[in-house]
Amino acid sequence: MRLTLATAFALLATVAVAQIAPRAPKPYAPVAITQPAPSADPGLVAFRATVIAATKSRVYAELEALVQVQGFFWDRDFDRAHDPRRPATDNLAAAISLERRDGAGWNTLAMLAAEAAVEPLESRPGIVCAPARPTYDSVELSNLLDKTYTGHADWAYPRADETMVRIAPEAGAPAAGRLGLQFVRLLGFEGANDELKPERNRWARVALSDGRTGFTAPGSLMSLTGERLCYIKDLVLGWRIAGYIAAGHQDGDFAAGTAGKYR
Repeated sequence: MRLTLATAFALLATVAVAQIAPRAPKPYAPVAITQPAPSADPGLVAFRATVIAATKSRVYAELEALVQVQGFFWDRDFDRAHDPRRPATDNLAAAISLERRDGAGWNTLAMLAAEAAVEPLESRPGIVCAPARPTYDSVELSNLLDKTYTGHADWAYPRADETMVRIAPEAGAPAAGRLGLQFVRLLGFEGANDELKPERNRWARVALSDGRTGFTAPGSLMSLTGERLCYIKDLVLGWRIAGYIAAGHQDGDFAAGTAGKYR
């Protein structure tokens, strides 16, 4: 049988698409989470409001007054951009890209300061960080990662008790299902790949525990490996920004001793 050149190209294209098409996700055992409670410290609540006000005015001197002068840290600084010789506020500005893309870092700071739940940072006594992570059975999650050949960054969890999952990345699209308080497989984000933090502005493609796929609205999911803002309570000055933890994962983040806390 003789094939025309056009037919041959069509067959090659079909084979190529078949080779690169992603596999349909398999069902998995859901791992439940319990959301952390907001901080009840009125001083911290007031301080976070002050930080948010500073992000609106975008006056550098106002932000400088809110950052701990000594001992500012920047964890997961994979590019080693932290410079202990610089003022603490300069390191914070570098960490969150304060003035990049029309001041997108100010929006980052506002978003982090709006997180009401904090948790102690075990590696640094006296430090609390937000957003706090949920509680969950660390053994169940570890088993899930092993069975699915995935890592912590491949999973997310919802902000709300119930999150709508739609069949298309559109607010009016029909529902594909509902996500409760459990981890969900994160398959990626819709749209261009040039955004610094796509989870805020782009729909996330997810796989539910029964294998169905769909999309969740921008900002509706969170990650165990997401960025966090950290605070310390100075005996004289009160609450101050003490450090920043960048998004990502490094050795020791989920060590056995730490993971036991989340059972």
